[in-house]
Amino acid sequence: MATIEECRAALNQLSGNLARADADVRGATAFDRSLSCHITDLDQTFTGRLDGGRIRVDTATPGPPREKAEIRLAMTGDDLVAMVEGRLNFAKAWASGRIRLDAGFRDLLRLRSLL
Repeated sequence: MATIEECRAALNQLSGNLARADADVRGATAFDRSLSCHITDLDQTFTGRLDGGRIRVDTATPGPPREKAEIRLAMTGDDLVAMVEGRLNFAKAWASGRIRLDAGFRDLLRLRSLL
């Protein structure tokens, strides 16, 4: 099972990956939205912002998200690490329910290039 530190490192790596991505992917994430990522097996939630094509993690708190972020992710720590390392395809994991993504319709349209 992935640790909190490994999950934070994976989110930092994902932020770096987004910043280095091609123009289409960067364009899909180049907006300012609140973000939460609930690590279900650790019952911890990372909160922060998706801003300018980067993920900024501000806090990690126990339990599910306390406030409703504009973009909400939920997954196990192992799935987060596997996704960032390229061993888990986000679209397939999302379609099968392993990863949950909740966002407004406009945000989902913008994020579709990531899927």
